Amino acid sequence: VQLQASGGGLVQAGGSLRLSCAASGSIFTINAMRWYRRAPGKLRELVATITRGNLTDYVDSVKGRFTISRDNAKNTVYLQMNSLKPEDTAVYYCNADVVTGPLQYQHSYWGQGTQVTVSS
Repeated sequence: VQLQASGGGLVQAGGSLRLSCAASGSIFTINAMRWYRRAPGKLRELVATITRGNLTDYVDSVKGRFTISRDNAKNTVYLQMNSLKPEDTAVYYCNADVVTGPLQYQHSYWGQGTQVTVSS
């Protein structure tokens, strides 16, 4: 199973970006999908989570600005980021709980990370 993240870049404060993360490989089903980020000199932070049933949760610092969504048919998770701030600058990683067969346990897989830089 591979997760391919894309959509990062350089944007001015107040701008928007949309991250995508597509899972491929031997996939039976995907349960929760998440976006994490790691800013320079800081620990990795869980930004947003979405369940297979589309229940969502966000870290307080992005509530009202970021929206996580998913397309189960495409095995893809998105992160729409609006009103970006310089403190959102980080490498963003996607994560997914993937079940590879009908009698298999889920395993956690990670994307390669995509850089988001917000200039002031």
